[in-house]
Amino acid sequence: MTANSENNKRIAKNTLFLYFRMLLTMGISLYTSRVVLSTLGVEDFGIYGVVGGVVAMFSFINSSLSSATSRFLTFSLSKGDTEDLKKTFSSALTIHILIAFVILILAETIGLWFLENKLVIPEYRMSAARWVYQFSVLSTLIAITQVPYNAVIISHERMHIYAYVEILNVSLKLGVVYLLVIGNFDKLILYAALIFVVSVLIAMIYRIYCLKKFTVCKYKFEWNKKYIYPMLSFSGWDLYGNMSVVARTQGVNVLLNLFFGAVLNAANGIAVQVQGAVMAFANNIITAVRPQIVKSYAARNYSYTIKLVLNAAKYIYLLLLVLSLPLILEMNFILNLWLKNVPPHAVSFCRLTLLFNFFATMSFVVVSAIHATGNIKRPSLINGSLYLAVIPVSYAAFKFNGIPEFPYLCNVLFIFIGMLSNVYTLKLYLPEFSIRKFILNVLSVCLLISFVSFLASYGIREKLPEGFLRFFTVSAVSTIIIAGMTYFIAIDKQTKQLVKEKIARKWKN
Repeated sequence: MTANSENNKRIAKNTLFLYFRMLLTMGISLYTSRVVLSTLGVEDFGIYGVVGGVVAMFSFINSSLSSATSRFLTFSLSKGDTEDLKKTFSSALTIHILIAFVILILAETIGLWFLENKLVIPEYRMSAARWVYQFSVLSTLIAITQVPYNAVIISHERMHIYAYVEILNVSLKLGVVYLLVIGNFDKLILYAALIFVVSVLIAMIYRIYCLKKFTVCKYKFEWNKKYIYPMLSFSGWDLYGNMSVVARTQGVNVLLNLFFGAVLNAANGIAVQVQGAVMAFANNIITAVRPQIVKSYAARNYSYTIKLVLNAAKYIYLLLLVLSLPLILEMNFILNLWLKNVPPHAVSFCRLTLLFNFFATMSFVVVSAIHATGNIKRPSLINGSLYLAVIPVSYAAFKFNGIPEFPYLCNVLFIFIGMLSNVYTLKLYLPEFSIRKFILNVLSVCLLISFVSFLASYGIREKLPEGFLRFFTVSAVSTIIIAGMTYFIAIDKQTKQLVKEKIARKWKN
């Protein structure tokens, strides 16, 4: 119990650090996105998003290895074997260097051909698009070889480092915006170049920190089958799922470009920014919880593993609801306040991506536990197939004059189905896990609170004119309702008692 209590405190502390990082990032991102969109213009902003997306299509290989690296490093750390951890890190970095080389070849052949021959980009902006593409390729290569270093930081649960480095990161990005505004060079090329420089600087800071603080990060060429093959096997099965996520995300962006032009790519870019800013909140908690899920499973403390999964899935959803519900209801007001020119369909795109986030966060928590077991073949195949299905279904819908929102509606439906599948899969690999408890204590509770808070907030919204007063009122009402219902129907008796005791102690002091 004492160990679990200490772990819970560590999770809470790390979550606070990551939450601070998220707030800082969100605030700066909202400002810089507005300035960048205004400075570049809708067309160039859309070009930046779709061209960068082509490079991201090749990064699915790296995404698979990121999950494998994080899982195996955390597992090695839980065993307390320094030599094993050194070999795991070196093996992981060797694999990532090779993957970077493979992606470089793919990007400079298939990717370049796709840019030149398939994307709908005005001829007079093709030269700038090529520069953006090459800077995006270089940024991707840096990110790929950075993964093992970040995985070491996460496995050691040094989340405060992310908060400190993020202060520098967002400060540099503010500098990028300033230079973009005053610069006389081609704005699109200048923006891509400056973002690349920032990514290199931040990567170097993380690497220097790791080399100074963790002896395991001293790279030595390692091709040990004992370490390489399990990671490749794990990432191999995960590859299909991650490839499908990237294909769905970037595939939708490409379809929007082919059927509706670069303007809707700008709308999609705004939706991605909003989704990413909000999702960062949930990812912070998942990042803080994931190492404990893996470590508790490695120690065969299955009851604590299950408790972490149920609580994380429930509370992350509800905290996300507090943040997202006012945004969903007031998206039109927020985007008009944030951006000078709101691209067509941006409001509906943003609302649907925020709805997608709710079930995605639940699914991510459950998948973290599945990854801890090392059995990822089934969830990767099922989820990957659901993700990929969005592309042909959307293509067919667009061929028959379907609305641009169609892929986003598919995303919401398919992520919900995938989440339920993941719950069943976890039961197969961890028999102690209860599907009934998840549905009754997590999913049903979250949906009930969402329904009641939405109805009450929507009712208030309809009685007030659009503006700051309505946004503040809707935010306050939704937060009070969600907090109240969470206390009465979402928190278990033991946690309520702990809350009461802490409040009583604080009151006496």
